[in-house]
Amino acid sequence: MKVDDPRLEREFKDFQFPEPAREKRSRWWVVALAALAAVLLVIFGIMPRIQADKDLKKETAEMAVPSVSVVQPKRSAPAQELILPANVQAFADAPIYARTNGYLKRWYVDMGARVKAGQLLAEIDTPEVNQQLRQARADLSTAQANLNLSRITAERYTGLLKTDSVSKQEADNAEGDFQAKQAAVQSAQANVKRLEELQSFEKIYAPFDGVITARNTDIGALIDSGASGGTRTELFHIAQPDHLRVYVNVPEAYSQLAKPGMTANLTLAEFPDRRFEGKLVRTASAIDPSSRTLLVEISVNNPTGQLLTGAYAEVHMKLPVAASSFVLPVNTMLFRSEGLRLAVVGQGNKVELRQIQVGHDFGSEIEVVGGLSGNESVIINPPDSVVSGQAVRIAQPASPAQGGGAAQ
Repeated sequence: MKVDDPRLEREFKDFQFPEPAREKRSRWWVVALAALAAVLLVIFGIMPRIQADKDLKKETAEMAVPSVSVVQPKRSAPAQELILPANVQAFADAPIYARTNGYLKRWYVDMGARVKAGQLLAEIDTPEVNQQLRQARADLSTAQANLNLSRITAERYTGLLKTDSVSKQEADNAEGDFQAKQAAVQSAQANVKRLEELQSFEKIYAPFDGVITARNTDIGALIDSGASGGTRTELFHIAQPDHLRVYVNVPEAYSQLAKPGMTANLTLAEFPDRRFEGKLVRTASAIDPSSRTLLVEISVNNPTGQLLTGAYAEVHMKLPVAASSFVLPVNTMLFRSEGLRLAVVGQGNKVELRQIQVGHDFGSEIEVVGGLSGNESVIINPPDSVVSGQAVRIAQPASPAQGGGAAQ
């Protein structure tokens, strides 16, 4: 539009000049708002994903650290009751064999009979021995007759030698024959004595007071003493049940604590509410290399015969234990090729495999006599793949072992 008035034209130009500046300012605000929208889009769109990714990595790393439950060792009592399996045996126990051959003529006692020392148990018919004895006695009579004749001859030759009626050689021969006949008589007497003693074995007597626990023969059975290389047959078995020997294998860890004179109680399944008192009387004084145990003998009086020989029993012995002895659940043990180990949580929640020495096995718990100080946090049910230095997370606070409950 054209204006004739210069003043008005100048004012009009001044009025139209700011329009491009306003357009530039408007464009700048649009760019700023777009940039702000882009920033906000990054902040509210991408950053949550980045944070979620970081959280996922953190959670994954935390989940990679195994969670474990721990338990603290429980110190064992100053004197604990050691329970061990035992074999009950009679104080005297012996099989009875025959010392001569023949046939069983009769028996007088049966299984379960109580007998006294020297009581007749059975008789054996020995016809061969009897015949040999008769022959030996006849040989003895012949030898004695020859001895008498030889003595008379020797005496005569001695008298004739004084008158030089016989030579010195003849007299010496007669004297030598006399001495030979004496030796023959002595030999025959010894043979008769042997057969008489062998014949006396046809009667079988009890060697001591006891109970017949077995009878393995009957009338008419062939008896072989085994003297000629045959198989011997046990006729009877006798035991003395009024006094019992109980043998126990004590683990090597307790071998120095098992001393003669200490009291030991006996329990049997057939007497659930009773304990039979005994006394440790002797030990083998040597460790069995095959089982690493010490054999001990416990003496138990059994005057009524209530306890049966050969029974299985449990022996309860109260033994003082070392101050460093602890008790842990059995499910804390790791069985490795290098030996028994415990997985302990150390500083920085790092696993430490600890070598230990075990004592007695209580079933749900086991005694540890070496390798622990008592303030460790021991992992319960450690995985077989656990290694020293592995990071773990404790799922529950450490607590003292509570009997078998911690082991479950």
